[in-house]
Amino acid sequence: MHLLVQTAWVIFFGWLFGAALTLLCLARQNFLSASAPDARHAPEDAPPASVEDAPLVSVLIPARNEEHRILAECVGSILAQDYARFEVVAVNDRSIDATGMILRSLAAEDERLRVVEGREPPAGWLGKPFAMQQALEASRGEWVLATDADMIFDPAALRTALAYALRRNSDALSLIPHFEAHSFWERVFIPTWGWGILILYPLDLVNHPRSPLAVGIGGFILMRRTALEHVGGFGAVRAEVLDDFRLASALKRSGARMLAEYAPRLARTRMYTDFSGLWESATKNWFAAHNFSLVLAAASLIWIFFVGLLPSLLAILSGLMLLLGGGELWQQLFVPAFSAWVVCVALLALINKRCGVPAVYALTAPLGWLLCCAVLVSSAAGVLSGRGLMWKGRRFYERAGVRPPKGKSGLKD
Repeated sequence: MHLLVQTAWVIFFGWLFGAALTLLCLARQNFLSASAPDARHAPEDAPPASVEDAPLVSVLIPARNEEHRILAECVGSILAQDYARFEVVAVNDRSIDATGMILRSLAAEDERLRVVEGREPPAGWLGKPFAMQQALEASRGEWVLATDADMIFDPAALRTALAYALRRNSDALSLIPHFEAHSFWERVFIPTWGWGILILYPLDLVNHPRSPLAVGIGGFILMRRTALEHVGGFGAVRAEVLDDFRLASALKRSGARMLAEYAPRLARTRMYTDFSGLWESATKNWFAAHNFSLVLAAASLIWIFFVGLLPSLLAILSGLMLLLGGGELWQQLFVPAFSAWVVCVALLALINKRCGVPAVYALTAPLGWLLCCAVLVSSAAGVLSGRGLMWKGRRFYERAGVRPPKGKSGLKD
């Protein structure tokens, strides 16, 4: 029991440290917006507004089976950009629904939109990176904006992002959008995920040229074509399911100046609409986010148990024992366990508020931690067993198909 009490106090002080780190990250968090393109620097001129002087930007959209999502709204928000000179290249990535028809209908109304019918990926390529490569080859822009078919842009998003990138002499810029959460499971899961990004990838460190950290959010990565081609285009991430983060890392390693900024007022997305979509999307990425390492995955599971789950379990257990007449040792355990749980709930309530989620969902934190564990175990099992994982009707990383990139795991082909 004494060891358990000591463990509870260690966890409590760990949560205090986490709270201090989170508050520091939140205090240093800046938001890119149309009215203040760079909140940390004096406003400067935007890119030239005339068609003749403005650099051409190519917006690349991969679209697969998007009939029942927001494809038309996404494309419409891109075509409504107030930037002077851009084109949109959308790839119908072998959809089996009406995605192609929707894209062609939109293209018939606006000549800036071109639709490319996607081909079967060659050996060694996953579907999305190959769709992006096809879009890149069909585009002409000096700058390239890689996005997703579930993003909604503010009309000033492209102009503001390009102005910021040029002003900071950047070769690539990824904007972190607002992640919408409407259903129960979204509200349980997304704040936990967002909190992890906040403290594991502080942007002051991410944006330092000597830091190995890089952030790329697939919904908005603006790149100079020369920088992208220098790393081999999307071929640099041909076998990567976590293609956005890996592309950002490849660009930064190549010497490109890669930046990331929060921009919830310029872009928003709803990544999933139900539990099955959340599960499929998260399992697709989570083992890859641990570099396909069993050691890192096991460490994460242990960390989640001790830091995320144990405080509430100990608080409930010791509280019940005290109600049943337990002695001083249970009281000694209850104080640090309950205190850790209070700090956890208060901290996640603050994160929920930042994410636009009701603060009461902070009480569901243990459920969110359990879901994280289940997702990671399922993701690792799918890759390690050779069964593979599913995404939008396609199986990948199965034993007979494209495997995780060599050097990223100890997996045998």
